[in-house]
Amino acid sequence: MKITAVILRLLRMPLKAPFETSFGRIEERDFILVQVEGSGHFTGYGEVTVMAAPLYSEETVGTAWHILEEFLVPQVVGKNINEPTEVKWLFQAIRGNNMAKAGLETAIWDLLAKERGFPLSRILGGTRAKIPVGISLGIEKSVSILLERIEKALAEGYQRIKVKIKPGWDVRVVQDIRKHFGSIPLMVDANSAYTLADVSLLKQLDDYDLMMIEQPLAHDDLVDHARLQRQLRTPLCLDESIRSAEDARKAIELGSCRYINIKIGRVGGLAEAKAIHDLCQREGIGVWCGGMLESGVGRAHNIALTTLPNFIVPGDTSASSRYWHEDIIDPEVTVSEDGFITVSRDPGIGYRVLHDRISKYTRLEKIFRN
Repeated sequence: MKITAVILRLLRMPLKAPFETSFGRIEERDFILVQVEGSGHFTGYGEVTVMAAPLYSEETVGTAWHILEEFLVPQVVGKNINEPTEVKWLFQAIRGNNMAKAGLETAIWDLLAKERGFPLSRILGGTRAKIPVGISLGIEKSVSILLERIEKALAEGYQRIKVKIKPGWDVRVVQDIRKHFGSIPLMVDANSAYTLADVSLLKQLDDYDLMMIEQPLAHDDLVDHARLQRQLRTPLCLDESIRSAEDARKAIELGSCRYINIKIGRVGGLAEAKAIHDLCQREGIGVWCGGMLESGVGRAHNIALTTLPNFIVPGDTSASSRYWHEDIIDPEVTVSEDGFITVSRDPGIGYRVLHDRISKYTRLEKIFRN
């Protein structure tokens, strides 16, 4: 199949409520929507899940646009691509910039799945008809507000609660959650906010039967996480530290974690995400799908990926209405009362993209043709 055009759009969408982590507070979401057209008159969509500032990773909306425009899009426009896994090798010479790569690569996966008339989940090798869903809750102004958020999430059916922590908002918060809700499935995410100097504090979390502690130490660390894991009963999960299957292999060999959070953007696309999944499955390391405040397009790719068998923990792919007044897909992603998302059986990502809403939120657009 020949790639005949790529369209980049910069969108800005307001969140229904601010979302705060140890990185800071987000009130509106900037991201790049990638549209890819093929010779068979089908269209694929992907999402570049960068942040406006280089806080989660070194990439930003501006750098991702530049890398796409100058280096990545020219690698695919006018090219014949038979398998979506070929895209990874086309981009191999370009170092880093995984989120930019993933946005274009996932759009091509969607396009080829539509060309073949199959759901993206099936093309990836997924088998689940529905996926279990958890929710990620940010840092709030008070513990009482967080407890209200948790109560609402549980009433909506979410099967696992993740709360963000940072120094000064950690052990006491977890203690209050356990006191209020008992033995609900609970984990915490530190987003690299601690160091080995905080071992004694982190060891206190062992008393609260957490599913895992996500990325407590530096964003690029494997060695210190291995030292920390040996001192904790609670499993560690790595997020920012894992950007490739090779990173995952090293983490497993070092004993740096017992779970890995797979984010499509962070690892450079669906091909690498699947490689990490397959490696972890062979090595007995559980995986789950993290979220990046995606629009419906990125959310749909997460759903397809999570149908693979080693996604054993409910992911962060919550309902569209969790973040957005209105999403850019139809139907919007919904969560059942018992905490599942039904996987679409339609070709590709399985959702119709709403161009009127895309136009409403678009700040910049550029078209590349063969």
